[in-house]
Parts: sequence; structure tokens; C-alpha cells
Amino acid sequence: MRTPTELLAWRTSPALWLEAFVTVNFAFLALDIFLAHSYNQFRDPAEFLPLYFSILAPPFLAAGLLRGGRLRKWTGYVTGWIAILTGLAGVLFHLDNRFFYEKTLLALTYAAPFAAPLAYTGLGLLLLINRMIEQHARAWAEWVQLLACGAFFGNFVLSLTDHATNGFFRPIEWLPVASSALAVGFLIAPFLRPPASRAYYSWCFGVLALQAAVGLLGFALHVQASLRGPGGLWDRVVNGAPLFAPLLFPNLVLLSLIGLSAYSPVSNSPSGSGSTSPSRAIQA
Repeated sequence: MRTPTELLAWRTSPALWLEAFVTVNFAFLALDIFLAHSYNQFRDPAEFLPLYFSILAPPFLAAGLLRGGRLRKWTGYVTGWIAILTGLAGVLFHLDNRFFYEKTLLALTYAAPFAAPLAYTGLGLLLLINRMIEQHARAWAEWVQLLACGAFFGNFVLSLTDHATNGFFRPIEWLPVASSALAVGFLIAPFLRPPASRAYYSWCFGVLALQAAVGLLGFALHVQASLRGPGGLWDRVVNGAPLFAPLLFPNLVLLSLIGLSAYSPVSNSPSGSGSTSPSRAIQA
């Protein structure tokens, strides 16, 4: 069991924040999967697998966090690899519904959201990163940022395909598509032309604030849509606009901030470029 001193030290560790982020996201995915697969009333028994996994993963990871040592290490490895395989299998399962037979953009748009299961793969990779790369290494922060960028790209795809089902009936439905593209462009920049300047990170915080605002606005609009219309509330929630999908935006903002928090301030230089190095984080 971790000592109070160790737990207190973790309060300032990006490693703890990342571990807590993954654990909470698994718990939230249980609710999201339940709503999404209730659409067809769990017609295929395999649709229960990600639900059960999402329910079991959080207490499993929490036990490893509290005990620390080898238990934390192996709970992360086991959960991480299962999550990666669950996500990849989910992509194939969603595409197999229609796309593999017709191979058209129409089939891709109206099939089950093929990119959604990749949330499991991303969470699994974050768990492995937190165990395979030391938190004081530059690569740790870079991997977290790269996965956040990839997740925003997934958000771009989901926003595009989901809103295409009604032909972007309201112009505001283009907003999450554009904002996701903007986030991808900013977060990928350091990997294409390093090093990044202090000004770049200042712009990053502004772009991330925009993503959070877009997500909260989208959530309010989806809730409003679920409260209106014919039928019971449960039917409108299950069959209407995906209630929690817009919250992916503020969720990914938190992930990006965890990655950015691992960097020490970059040096000021006349050219606007500087070198970055992650701050020394406590080994999780």
C-alpha cells in the first residue's frame, strides 16, 4: 500500500493525472456503451463485451494504483492490452455491419460509428505509455500529445460522419468538424517541425479552450434535442443525437493539458523557437 507521503507527491505528478484520466474514462465508457448498444437492444451478444470490460476495468486499475509496485504494473499491462484488442475488434465489428459488403461512403456514413471503438485502443495505449516510458523522459509527454492529436482526428471523423446522416441540416453542425480539424493542425505541428516556441504553447491553450467551449455547446444542443420530440424520454435519448458525444471535446482537452503540463517552460528566443524538456515527474 502506498504511504501518505507517496500519495501526496502524486498530487503533482502528470503520471497520476493520466492514470486517473484513463480510469474515469473507462467508467464513463460503460454508460456510453450502454446507451449506444441499447439502440438495437444488444442484438448481438458480443455487444455486451465492451460493457462488461468498461465496468470491470476501473476497480481493477484503482486496486493497482492503491497498492502500487508490481500489482500496479501488471494491472495496467493486462487492462491496456485488453483495451487495445477490444478497440480494434470493435472497429472490425462496426464496419462488418455494412461497409465490407458495399464499400461505399454511404455505407460508411450510415454504419455503426467505426471510429468510436478506437477510444478503447487509445486508453490502452495510454496505460502502456505510463508503464513503458519513464515520466521524466521527453518521449512520455510527446506520446501523450500524439495520442491526444489522434483522438481529435477521430473526433473529426465522428463529427463528419454523424452529422452527414442528416445532411448537416443545421449549419452549426459544421462547427465541431472545423474545430477538430483546427485542433489536429495545432497539436501535430511540433512533430512536423520541432522545436516549438513559447508562443506556440500559448496558442495551444487558446485552441484547447475553443474545443472545450464547442463540446459544452454541442452537449447543450444534444440535450435540448433529446428533451423535444415525440415519444418517451428514454427513446429520444437512445435513438436521437448521441447525448455524450460532444463531451469528447472537453475530455480530450484534459488529455492535452496533461501532456502539456509535463513540459517545462520553453526558452524565449528572438526567433520564437525554443527547446522543451518535460518536467521531472514522480515515477508512478
